Amino acid sequence: MSFESLPQLDMDGVESTTLPAFAAIPRRRTVSVDVGGVRMGSDHPIVVQSMTNTHTADAEATAMQVAQLVRAGSELVRVTVNNGEAAAALPEIVARLSDLGISVPIVGDFHYNGHKLLREYPEAARLLAKYRINPGNVGAGQRHDANFATMIEVAKEYGKPVRIGVNWGSLDQQVLARLMDENAARGNPRSPTDVTIEAMVVSALESAAYAEQLGLAHDKIIISVKVSSAPELWAVYRRLAAQCDYPLHLGLTEAGMGMKGMVATSVALAPLLTEGIGDTIRVSLTPEPGASRKLEVEVAQQILQSLGLRQFLPQVTSCPGCGRTTSTFFQSLAQKIQDYIRDQMPEWKGQYPGVEEMQVAVMGCVVNGPGESKHAHIGISLPGTGEDPRAPVYQDGQLLTTLKGPRIAEEFQELLEKYVREHYGKKS
Repeated sequence: MSFESLPQLDMDGVESTTLPAFAAIPRRRTVSVDVGGVRMGSDHPIVVQSMTNTHTADAEATAMQVAQLVRAGSELVRVTVNNGEAAAALPEIVARLSDLGISVPIVGDFHYNGHKLLREYPEAARLLAKYRINPGNVGAGQRHDANFATMIEVAKEYGKPVRIGVNWGSLDQQVLARLMDENAARGNPRSPTDVTIEAMVVSALESAAYAEQLGLAHDKIIISVKVSSAPELWAVYRRLAAQCDYPLHLGLTEAGMGMKGMVATSVALAPLLTEGIGDTIRVSLTPEPGASRKLEVEVAQQILQSLGLRQFLPQVTSCPGCGRTTSTFFQSLAQKIQDYIRDQMPEWKGQYPGVEEMQVAVMGCVVNGPGESKHAHIGISLPGTGEDPRAPVYQDGQLLTTLKGPRIAEEFQELLEKYVREHYGKKS
């Protein structure tokens, strides 16, 4: 990783030693894979993807959820293809998305019967942008290689890439048994967990090698090795990354619900991403009953944005609040501004190039308010307990105006809108 030096001031304000300034995270080198027009690999931005939880056979519900995920920022969407009804619905799903003006690569998730479905439903095979194959779920014994080969032959026929996705909950038992036997014969056997991690890597790489032996191009393969524990995830991906140059799909499988799932996924993915490992990610959250599926997309975006790997939308800096803050007004304003920005981004992307880099501050008192507001592109420092009922607004480090009265929130939003128009509007 490369650094540049920034001056550091000592307690007397005199320039003394230097501190390293954070630079871009170098990516692990991979080949590039084209997934329905979305390029994936170290020469391209890390791709955010998601998955529907509708019955794929319900074409209307599935298309609507895909559209929702895409509007939230998902760049690939995976759907379950578990039976003939699901496979038969894919042409209608794609047609409905086209009617909605949505164009996104659809990935087919296959387990157990993918070899049959891809042969029996050629239109589905043609329309899908990628096939997800789990080596542990393609059949046992002699059927394993034959079924896997069928799926690879279809991928070759239609020019599709595949993701070889190994999960420790459905690991190829033949590979695991082989490595367990070899381990038992060792003078100093390793732990079962370590052997399982090795088995996942071996299963993925052996499957990829077999796919290439069958004629699938090297740049048509993506690999994932998912577990549900952060330390094991780090171990398995580091081992895999050192042994191949395929693009890697990152994700903590069965991450959980709500805060637990979001924290667990962030903890699991961040160390790997900072090491340059990972070319596409998915946040596998269990949604609250009836809740939108798009939260997993927003969390994935925020992980990448927090690490400085990608910018998706302007960031709102806001304080947590304390005894100095007069009320929850600054919290409400911060939420309102954040929601407003996210709602506007689909339109802003086309009209205001670069707006995703904008920094906004909504602060609650005089302690850090003015300083944070000056560091943002545009920020407001609201009055805290005992402070004058005035809210200075800073723009690009300079005091722009001071707001007072009952319409502070509305007036600040108007200033924000004006800033976006003037600083990011396309110049004629």
